[in-house]
Amino acid sequence: MKYRLISGDALIIVDLQNDFLPGGSLPVSGGNTIIPTLNRYIADFHAHRLPIVASRDWHPENHCSFEASGGRWPAHCIAKTNGAAFPAALELPAYTKIISKATTQARDAYSAFSETQLNELLRSLNVKRLFVGGLATEYCVLNTVEDAIRFHYVTFILEDAACAINHQPDDGRDALLAMKRLGAIPIDRKMLEP
Repeated sequence: MKYRLISGDALIIVDLQNDFLPGGSLPVSGGNTIIPTLNRYIADFHAHRLPIVASRDWHPENHCSFEASGGRWPAHCIAKTNGAAFPAALELPAYTKIISKATTQARDAYSAFSETQLNELLRSLNVKRLFVGGLATEYCVLNTVEDAIRFHYVTFILEDAACAINHQPDDGRDALLAMKRLGAIPIDRKMLEP
């Protein structure tokens, strides 16, 4: 099956931030390996003048998800730090829309839609189809895809541009299966027509 990018499409890059890459405080093993593929998707969407959105964790220093505050994760993606920044290798155009999430101390947020203006933004741009990749497959990507489907977007999961933490060996695979069961369409870049 081949797909052509059309008006109403948007690319969502989920939480591709330094702290989630090797060397960061909460690294996804191999997370950096999807950057070249994401850059090719970015170039495709840019060439068609289609919206590109990048979500980011943008935590306060005492965020509830941090182990020091009783959460399950090491401190990560603290707002305005290098760990929260997008890596220099990610070639985001100047017009990329940035969505910051989990910005208050008491609330965690895996989905890019959670307590953000993402849905309103997409509606204002007349977006109908979302192409979602990034980190990590079984957490923020999965939750973003679940919400995208709940908001009735046709949703594609970029299988070649998402990477899992895999605390258990099959976590990423299971998350992909869950997304497919919900109606997400698995795609890789070879399935996109130029």
